[in-house]
Amino acid sequence: MSLFAKPLRLSTTDASFEAQFQARLHWSADTDTEIVQRVAGILDDVQRRGDAAVLDYSARFDGLQVASVTELELSQADFRAAYDALPQVQRQALQASADRVRRYHEAQLKACGQSWSYHDEDGTLLGQKVTPLDRVGIYVPGGKAAYPSSLIMNAVPAHVAGVKEIIMVVPTPVRGSVATGGSGGVSGFAARGERNELVLAAAYVAGVSRAFTVGGAQAVAALAYGTATIPKVDKITGPGNAYVAAAKRSVFGTVGIDMIAGPSEILVLADGSTPPDWVAMDLFSQAEHDELAQSILLCPDAAYLDAVQAAIDRLLPDMPRAAIIAKSLNDRGALIHTRSLEEACALSNRIAPEHLEVSSQEPHRWEPLLKHAGAIFLGAYTSESLGDYCAGPNHVLPTSGTARFSSPLGVYDFQKRSSLIEVSAAGAQVLGPIAATLAYGEGLQAHARAAELRLK
Repeated sequence: MSLFAKPLRLSTTDASFEAQFQARLHWSADTDTEIVQRVAGILDDVQRRGDAAVLDYSARFDGLQVASVTELELSQADFRAAYDALPQVQRQALQASADRVRRYHEAQLKACGQSWSYHDEDGTLLGQKVTPLDRVGIYVPGGKAAYPSSLIMNAVPAHVAGVKEIIMVVPTPVRGSVATGGSGGVSGFAARGERNELVLAAAYVAGVSRAFTVGGAQAVAALAYGTATIPKVDKITGPGNAYVAAAKRSVFGTVGIDMIAGPSEILVLADGSTPPDWVAMDLFSQAEHDELAQSILLCPDAAYLDAVQAAIDRLLPDMPRAAIIAKSLNDRGALIHTRSLEEACALSNRIAPEHLEVSSQEPHRWEPLLKHAGAIFLGAYTSESLGDYCAGPNHVLPTSGTARFSSPLGVYDFQKRSSLIEVSAAGAQVLGPIAATLAYGEGLQAHARAAELRLK
């Protein structure tokens, strides 16, 4: 059967545009009730039984029959052996990616991740102390592909922030296992029951402290609550399937989390100057993630939209993941004809996409109009895929419109901030009456008296 991909064709001048536009954007982040209930049971079981529950779920969902969780731990020697066994070109690519990501996040640390303080006129010291988290957990998904890049994007900024211990969990189900309640299916990461050497090598390059071949809700539970073997962490980062997302949502408060990731997204703003094949492939780059991914093109040139559609028709048959791409583009993709690039920018802000490409001869003309996006890729040569792997900025980005209020994963996600206050004797005379007046107004006499006792 021949595949075809026909993203919905819309025009902002159509009377029905708004309704069709909203319908195409719609995606529910609500988790299926059955998944929530199943995840709740797994979390409770791991919290109560620890290692024993992890072993049971690893056997049930991933087909891993072992006597102890220690047998699921990967060693530093495993990481180094995997790295050494890679072809030189892959070793160099991993190292270059990690180096660029590290350099970017070191700049980020200097800009926003340092402690600071100042003194008032009366000598009072006020400031903020920035300290790293002690231990973080990184979930590296299996899903439909291996993700060494995701490992690098999570582990490197944690290291730059000063985190001392990074615990990785990654599903490695054996061939034919049916992960209906944990890892979410037979993983493309280890479809043959094997460990992905590129991921292990990335763990070596990125400096992962410890790693366990555990996935799904049971992995999140083990990181959140701790077991006899898997240490409890302060924060869990990294994307996963519906079971992982539901588990992260449930353990938030016990530990920190980065975000609840939705389907991948790309929005391309085009002025018609970029080769249509480039833009078509950029749309494919997100559509190939999974069937729920969303790829949208906004352009004021109708003929250019026709050219991109023709490129889609021509290029799709040669894509190894053509069926996934076609399903994604048919169900959630859109080619939208706008009145102008100004209108396209306004639409983009409403969408608040995860990835936003400004495929224009004048990208810096339009960038000031763009307020909401996880990452903005400026110019025709800046394909989104470069950001995924090696440009430097983090590829863990807000999805599903959450870029309106959320930011990319960064150094700041692996730090916490404590306020510093050191009031001088003179400062107590200034602040004391103010605090006492407000405290009496709230009916909190002890607060007021504590301030007044320091008055001369």
